[in-house]
Amino acid sequence: MWRPVLAFSALALFGAGLTGCALNKFEQREPWRDQAELACNAKNLVQPSEFITPAKAIDGPGVCGMLQPYRVTRLGGGSVALKQRVTLACPALAEAEAWLADTIQPAANLYFGQPVAEINAGTYACRGRNNQVGAKLSEHSFGNAVDIMSFKLADGYVITVKGGWRGTEAEQGFLREVFLGACARFSTVLAPGSNVFHYDHIHVDLARHDPRGLRRICQPLIKFTPQLGADGVPRPVTRPRPVDRLPAPPQAPLDVEEDDPYGASPTSHNLRAAPSQVAHAPRQAPVRARPAPSAYVAAPAPRPRIATGRTFDEPAPGFEQESLSLSAPGPSGPIY
Repeated sequence: MWRPVLAFSALALFGAGLTGCALNKFEQREPWRDQAELACNAKNLVQPSEFITPAKAIDGPGVCGMLQPYRVTRLGGGSVALKQRVTLACPALAEAEAWLADTIQPAANLYFGQPVAEINAGTYACRGRNNQVGAKLSEHSFGNAVDIMSFKLADGYVITVKGGWRGTEAEQGFLREVFLGACARFSTVLAPGSNVFHYDHIHVDLARHDPRGLRRICQPLIKFTPQLGADGVPRPVTRPRPVDRLPAPPQAPLDVEEDDPYGASPTSHNLRAAPSQVAHAPRQAPVRARPAPSAYVAAPAPRPRIATGRTFDEPAPGFEQESLSLSAPGPSGPIY
């Protein structure tokens, strides 16, 4: 009678032991983390609301956690739902809100004529980078990172990172605008093509890669001319021709065990200055085999060319030796 009970207890203890071993017991909490949180909250960069609720401090296990976590169910003043509630510290939450306002929504209106209504994202999880045993802790462990899996538009159409990165012309343009906008705000941005761990989501975080926090990682290197200006206003060129939408590919489940790698040489190309205002492109109903409104076709400049094929994702020149090989089936150097 007691044998099943003892067997279950032993299995539970074994699992708990593995969980404990997954964290680096010798890692220290860097002082800049608490300093960044305190400064962000002192400036009131995050305003609590019915959608953003302050919670008790998270202390551990280990050095995981944050001084003032926020439980978030909606962004953009409640206009954008989150598929699941997320937990973030003040710095990452403030940048995520700004990214949504100055890049994501203007890009959605530019390429699809309507705003984003829901985002599927993952945030806090106390774990090592890429869930490796004994690895340095992920920025997710401090509420300092966000993984974006997909965007749902106002009409219910879903743009997944996995399918849209090589999807329709409009999907590719939208996701690349979102990617470059993130590179202007976050210190780490990794999208499909950066390594084998980010084939289905865009990872952003505010890690410090050097003592002064100046070094940035923005991968992959892409050939793309953004149609949004630094202030979120479309450039004076012909709007990309709306295309008939294909059925959205199956949405991959959120894998909270994925994270970003270090070792990739940072790139500062295509970084835009922080915007000072937000303006939305004229709204246009989704087009299905119908001509575009005359407001767009009357523009004199030629339609922007969006490349396809492998020209979007090219390895940045001068990668460090520990960089991850994109052609290999698995990581070939330090990752996280």
